[in-house]
Amino acid sequence: MKTNKPILLVVEDDPGLQKQLRWSFDAYQVVVAGDREGAIAQLRRHEPAVVLMDLGLPPDPEGATEGLATLGEILALAPASKVIVLTGNQDPAHALKAVAQGAYDFHQKPADAQMLGLVLQRAFYLHELQAENLRLSQSRAAEQPLAGVISRDPGMLKLCRSIEKVAPSSASVMLLGESGTGKEVLARALHQMSARQQGRFVAINCAAIPENLLESELFGYERGAFTGAVKQTKGKVELAHGGTFFLDEVGDLPMALQAKLLRFLQERVIERVGGREEIAVDVRVVCATHQNLQELSAAGRFREDLYYRLSEIVIAIPPLRQRVGDAVLLAQHFKTLFCAREQRPGLAFGDDALSAIAAHRWPGNVREMENCIRRAVIMADGAMIAAADLGLAGVLPPAEPLNLRQVRDQAEYGAVLNALNRSESNIMKASELLGVTRPTLYDLMARLSIRSGAD
Repeated sequence: MKTNKPILLVVEDDPGLQKQLRWSFDAYQVVVAGDREGAIAQLRRHEPAVVLMDLGLPPDPEGATEGLATLGEILALAPASKVIVLTGNQDPAHALKAVAQGAYDFHQKPADAQMLGLVLQRAFYLHELQAENLRLSQSRAAEQPLAGVISRDPGMLKLCRSIEKVAPSSASVMLLGESGTGKEVLARALHQMSARQQGRFVAINCAAIPENLLESELFGYERGAFTGAVKQTKGKVELAHGGTFFLDEVGDLPMALQAKLLRFLQERVIERVGGREEIAVDVRVVCATHQNLQELSAAGRFREDLYYRLSEIVIAIPPLRQRVGDAVLLAQHFKTLFCAREQRPGLAFGDDALSAIAAHRWPGNVREMENCIRRAVIMADGAMIAAADLGLAGVLPPAEPLNLRQVRDQAEYGAVLNALNRSESNIMKASELLGVTRPTLYDLMARLSIRSGAD
């Protein structure tokens, strides 16, 4: 018979204790199993939020081998389920192994029914919170300011609005930012929101290709143009015809090629290496660099006329250390991504790890963050990512402003964003972290113009 009661799976081989537990916890729909096979069958059928299981299961009722094996199989099939272990064995090592394996809690037999009831109540509540967090995390994919961009920082949100305005135009765009800030992600967003989205997005990194090969990579070559040129080959610019051509690290472009690129931008025609024919190419050019091109121009290392051609619209991307609250937000995003890829569901950040992430300066920006979180997901023991798993070095705190109003506003803004990011936008949990009521938190968010991520 179906009920609206939460489902509790009890894995216990003693029929008398099965009845006692069913009677003690009549607030739940209790389903029972006496061995591993029965437990897995009930798990698949009912998908319980909470499992209460004995470690001493047949054929090893005096030990914990079968119980630990059953626990591992349950968590592999239903990593979100909260498993509370009961053990009659006085050896604490078994209980510690169960917790290290992912059990939510453990109790010695005979367990106090009232205490166990409180633990069950908390486990069901936590399961519901995490399920809500998952729903919010999934819905946030549609709330990204741009495809591929994860941010709540006001500066980044303003930048994303600028990308949206620029995308439909035909203007050349220059993206300025440190290595790892996501220049190619933004270039792809420009392409996807433009009228050229059905065309190709072709990217080339000027710093990654030897100078003697770069011209043929850009403009292509005719058969016989040089040793090894056995057939006519189109260059990256020509391949991007009708679409977008992304020139990354344009500051590393040699002076001789700068002249050819300038001619293409002015006349929209190219000549392949070894060719005589002018080929018209229709592309939208987006370039990026981490260097100061105006300084390079003053030093005679970058053509000033090319700089002005490429920089019809300039968009500066802030480094991750300047994006308020985004470090923790991105860490949560990458954790979810890599937990799925590495088949490590259920991993969570410890408080020390979140504090370390928020304090780190991230000189390598988002790329460093991505690599760091992937390493942590792989290296973490148990169900918690600790600060030590991140491998981050200590850093000096940034200078603080002196104006008291500014200090208070920045502190409140940072604290609210940090709480929302740590709780994955769960308002109830965020208000608990901040020590305020939910109405107070909503008032703060309205005053500071912060969206929850689920709005």
